Amino acid sequence: MATEVKRTLRDYDSHKPTWCPGCGDYAVLLALKKALLNLNLDPSEVVIVSGIGCSGKISDYIKAYGYHGIHGRVLPTATAIKLANPKLTVIAAGGDGDGYAIGGNHFLHVSRRNPDITYIVMDNMIYGLTKGQTSPTSLRGFKTGTTPYGSVEGPIEPVYIALVMGATFVARGFSGDPKTLEMIFTEAIKHKGFSFVDVYSPCVTFNRFNTYDWFKANSVTLNGPFPTRAEAIAKIMEVWDSGKVPLGIFYREEGTPTYEEQLVRDINLAPALQDITDKVWKEKVKRIIEEKYV
Repeated sequence: MATEVKRTLRDYDSHKPTWCPGCGDYAVLLALKKALLNLNLDPSEVVIVSGIGCSGKISDYIKAYGYHGIHGRVLPTATAIKLANPKLTVIAAGGDGDGYAIGGNHFLHVSRRNPDITYIVMDNMIYGLTKGQTSPTSLRGFKTGTTPYGSVEGPIEPVYIALVMGATFVARGFSGDPKTLEMIFTEAIKHKGFSFVDVYSPCVTFNRFNTYDWFKANSVTLNGPFPTRAEAIAKIMEVWDSGKVPLGIFYREEGTPTYEEQLVRDINLAPALQDITDKVWKEKVKRIIEEKYV
């Protein structure tokens, strides 16, 4: 009888982080490690896929498999890894610029496809790595070096977008509340399907407006998850329209087939498979299906 391995937080330690002192990403890193520990996950069965920006360094700071990709391409890479080996725990991580600007289109379609991956976005409402330009979540009127008179664009609300597009687990945490963040990450990773967690993670170097104190004063924790997608959307937008920002687990939908499950089902049922004349190729396709998914 196999004995369960009891791990410690050190089992997930890797390189020492080099973020600015006080950066909210430190709390994200610690909460994620604690979530992995809570679930007693083997580091060799975890993959962290990260993108461009300060947040992209997180794949270097966790002892697991890591993939540091190009700008905005975190989600297709994470999806491909999950399809190649569904037994892996795949966690995608990035920032608001990486995920909602150049990566915004992937965010929409992964939300509707429902692969069994977790997507964590460290949202500091600014481009931190490139020294402080506005991002898709920057508030209207926000002044930076490239918007000295204030941004004329309004911010997007990513949790609303995720809900509308069909994500089956949607939440938001705050780096200033690491204990709750740990709980949210644990639940997100446990969830079977696409889990999206937006994390308000203050940039202490370039964003001197949306600080820890600002988020504490302007956030509202909602008592979710809500029973329906429509109710979750309504509650989120009620807070958003009041000028505040919502926190919490907003929605969880169990039992929806994942992208990889649907894809395998379609491959098995596809008439085109029966029409393949090359016997060797047909057997190879069937063998891949049996080895990977059966």
